[in-house]
Amino acid sequence: MMICFIDMEGTILEKNISLDNGKVAPSAWTALAKEISEDCYQEEELSKDRWLENKYGSYTEWMKDTIRIHIKHGMRKEHLIKVIDASNFHDGADELFEFLRKEKIITALISGGFKHLADLAQVKLYIDHAYSACEYFFDKDDKVKHFNLLPTDEVGKLVFMKHLAEEYAVSLSDCIFIGDGKNDVHLAREVGTSIAFNAQQELIDVSTFSVKQIKPDLSALIPIIRLKL
Repeated sequence: MMICFIDMEGTILEKNISLDNGKVAPSAWTALAKEISEDCYQEEELSKDRWLENKYGSYTEWMKDTIRIHIKHGMRKEHLIKVIDASNFHDGADELFEFLRKEKIITALISGGFKHLADLAQVKLYIDHAYSACEYFFDKDDKVKHFNLLPTDEVGKLVFMKHLAEEYAVSLSDCIFIGDGKNDVHLAREVGTSIAFNAQQELIDVSTFSVKQIKPDLSALIPIIRLKL
């Protein structure tokens, strides 16, 4: 048995290049802040600076602060829906996951992003398991009522990966990881095969394979994975 763990934003979903300022990999967190208002976006950018300066004790602490910023600037359900509706899958996603299913490889999505996006990806691509960091709940007026947070980024991603592998009694040496960000380094170091897909250099440096494309196409990963079967 084999498990393929896959990042979501930038890996399955297209990156929002317009939001890439070199601080951290562009994500729906920033796209949402931008959608809410320019002031929200600017304050969320300051939270990234604090993250990079190690001023948050954990990813969960950063998420709580970012949610505070979203709510402060008047987030509503429509803002999140617009971000989800604007998300596009990379070419070749259907082909890659069809191949994984045919080979009976368990698939698991691990993302530091929104559950609403992970749900979209899981249903479209028939992914077996999906872990995501933030789920928003809204009241009857579409204002934020509550939220649920899971530490599924940085080292937290590795915790969830190890737990699922144990559930299936699969060694991490028999697992594959596909990602694009430096926050995925912890996972790439632990699995038997890691693929850096149009990735940041930090991930490329620790991955088994690196795929760089002008026009991203996930089906290009099929021959690499076939080598490991």
